[in-house]
Amino acid sequence: MESDAFLACLFPLAILLLGFKFFPKITRSEICDLLSPRRHNPSRNSYFSLERAYQSYSQYARLSADELSLMQASYRTLDRSDKRLGNNIGYQKKLDQLRHVTSLNETITDGIAQLAREKSPSLAYESNDNMMSSDLVRVRESLKHFIRDWSEEGAGERMRTFSPILDVLKNVDPSQRGEMKILVPGCGLGRLAWEIAQLGNTLILFQASVGLMEYFCSGFDTTANELSFFMTLAMHFLFSPKTTHSVNEHWLRPYAHWFSHQKSNESLFRRLSFPDVIPRFIPNFHLVEQDFLTLPIPSTECSGNPKLRWSADQPAAPSSSEGYDFIVTLFFIDTSLDVFATMKHIHRLLRPGGSWINLGPLLWTGGAQAKVELSLDEVLHAAEKIGFVLQNGVGGDTARRTVECEYTSDPSAMMRWIYKAEFWVARKPANDSVMNGSQSSNLSHRFCASPTLPSL
Repeated sequence: MESDAFLACLFPLAILLLGFKFFPKITRSEICDLLSPRRHNPSRNSYFSLERAYQSYSQYARLSADELSLMQASYRTLDRSDKRLGNNIGYQKKLDQLRHVTSLNETITDGIAQLAREKSPSLAYESNDNMMSSDLVRVRESLKHFIRDWSEEGAGERMRTFSPILDVLKNVDPSQRGEMKILVPGCGLGRLAWEIAQLGNTLILFQASVGLMEYFCSGFDTTANELSFFMTLAMHFLFSPKTTHSVNEHWLRPYAHWFSHQKSNESLFRRLSFPDVIPRFIPNFHLVEQDFLTLPIPSTECSGNPKLRWSADQPAAPSSSEGYDFIVTLFFIDTSLDVFATMKHIHRLLRPGGSWINLGPLLWTGGAQAKVELSLDEVLHAAEKIGFVLQNGVGGDTARRTVECEYTSDPSAMMRWIYKAEFWVARKPANDSVMNGSQSSNLSHRFCASPTLPSL
């Protein structure tokens, strides 16, 4: 019996020795993947999982130091005269400064990781031996979103992409916004969804027979949805009263790692502050952290105001009171590996008469990962086949148009990446499901030039 146990222990070691012989470049993390059944949990191993995001933020300094070591090693391969030239123009000092600003950024990444650990104490026991350079890239992209979404520096970029969407929603009668549900999938750090939730959260003064009166209009019931915990952990750091207390209290050097297209080291290492406002989770603003394709149809409770009722059991055909009034996709649909499934799910989640507002490019995931990579004409044709009616009128807030814009750009850099993003509004017909004519939820009656106030 003991000999059998001994042989059972030797067998995996023999497999490893053969692996090293025939595959000498196998890594330690790949060995751990083979030996640890826990690592084969797909949700835990997902590129965007909570565990991976937490470890990436907590290991930001180490991953950055590893990358800097490679840069220094490359610099040392210069011959003596070229290295002297590099030192004369201050390149070694530049590498030293990169190490310094990385430690300053670490203040933010450590804060994100600490808050995540407080919410989920089990994260402290997660293994961190399978981190990759791609994880560092995802952390840096999330840090850049602090600047894009929540800083004064990003205001111009936001205005170009947010305005067409917000202009459509501003046409909705303020007195009816509180009864309407909006979904923003792929919300990133949540600024657009937060702005939508703020629309209508205002106090209106109006003249009545009894004198000047006040009427509070509540904003849209807005759900922000995000798959990546790289984004949502950063979002919680921003929205939490524990970690964010005042305007512009946090500082980042968001472009320090990108040496290309820089005019000067001062521009490269400049620090930027955020947030430009203090965001908080409020009753009409929710965050759902899961895959968009798994979201169920929200329902309206029979008594009083609408509420989200997340249930695994959904009716085959939603009634007029079920579904979102608007689904807003900003730089989202091309992130899908199956855009047909994404568009069909948008259609399913909308209530009859609801509208899909889209703005974004078609930068499909390469390497044959996306099931289809469509042209704009093909996307619009597919949308019509799925059942959408595109608003193709000339002029007006809902007219189809091209919007030139940037995304997480560095305005001080020598290079600009301009997207010619496409904006459209598509409606799910009011008669899309079986319903009485009196129950039709066609949104056209919800748009008005001025608010309809309650009678007194």
